[in-house]
Amino acid sequence: MKVMAFNGSPRKTWNTATLLEKVLEGAASRGARTELIHLYDLNFKGCISCFACKTKGGESYGRCAVKDDLTPVFRKIEEADAIILGSPIYFGTVSGEMRSFMERLLFPYLTYTDPPQSLFPRTIKTGFIYTMNTTEEQMAERGYVQHFKLHERILRMMFGVSEYMCSFDTYQFDDYSKVVSDRLDSEKKAQRRMEVFPEDCEKAFGMGAGFAGGK
Repeated sequence: MKVMAFNGSPRKTWNTATLLEKVLEGAASRGARTELIHLYDLNFKGCISCFACKTKGGESYGRCAVKDDLTPVFRKIEEADAIILGSPIYFGTVSGEMRSFMERLLFPYLTYTDPPQSLFPRTIKTGFIYTMNTTEEQMAERGYVQHFKLHERILRMMFGVSEYMCSFDTYQFDDYSKVVSDRLDSEKKAQRRMEVFPEDCEKAFGMGAGFAGGK
């Protein structure tokens, strides 16, 4: 079994990346082969609306025709058994890099039929991990869940199975004294990092184990 994770954060060792690594550790504990890809390392853009993936009889029907660093990644995804996307929340939704990746990944498989169907060749498991500076209460007040549910619905339609988890009120800086962040309580942030973030890591590990067949 192959499980792939995609980091939509520009940071490779912080909250999002750490949780994705825990997902892959959980999958590996059940015997899965794993791979973590940092999207900010790749050279690509979002969908260019060429519609080659929708052209009747076209060579790229159901596939993205753009040739760049995502081309070999998409081939790997078609051979994977599970994929997990991860992103910090910027202004209420995922990072720009993750959004561009999702456009390129999802649109070619979506048919313009009634009802819409998926051209992805089989059913695989998918997941999403969201990290954010806001609390769970603030997330609900600001309507973030609508975005998360939309992503879940689209991933389920394209691939068959999907779930997500959130990590709230995350620790953002090594030294808060060097950053203009007066509205944030650095001591409470540090305490939550020590007490709650490890629980999030356990949840992520469990997600990965579940994707690879564990309970």
